[in-house]
Amino acid sequence: MKLNIAIITMLGAVLAACSPVGPSGNPSVPQPVKPVEIDRYAGHWFELARYENQFERDCEAVTADYSLREDGMVRVLNTCREGGIAGKRKASEGRAKIVKDSGNAKLKVSFFGPFYGDYWILDRAADYSWSIVGEPSGRYLWILTRTPKPTKTIRNMLVEKTKALGYDVDMLRWTQH
Repeated sequence: MKLNIAIITMLGAVLAACSPVGPSGNPSVPQPVKPVEIDRYAGHWFELARYENQFERDCEAVTADYSLREDGMVRVLNTCREGGIAGKRKASEGRAKIVKDSGNAKLKVSFFGPFYGDYWILDRAADYSWSIVGEPSGRYLWILTRTPKPTKTIRNMLVEKTKALGYDVDMLRWTQH
């Protein structure tokens, strides 16, 4: 039964990413402009904020771990706590392939079979301490940091950068850690 739920959850996440529904928070998502060194991007990230989506509904303490695979792809491990920061841990493992000629800033991510969704690193810190991630429809957005609770100054700066990218920051849903 648990395996069936995990498969249905992962399939739902992929289908949601492949067929956007709901409001777009950015009708003209910009192309990523900064190249990304995947080995520096790899590691542990905390979700600071996101646009609400079906596959993360009721999730807190959301993290993402990226690591290089021997086949040249990137291993993706997303985790969250259902219902609150003390809730049951839920994890989904996937893989990502880098889009050619994107400066490593665009990836195609899959959590189930041959279905891939877009993952664009729209902006990032020079020291890889934060990143703003989206996709072409403008319906999905994540602000990621290396620490679970960055300072108010960092948080405000990230909101301003997100707004400058054309996103409706009133749609942000702040993640508890």
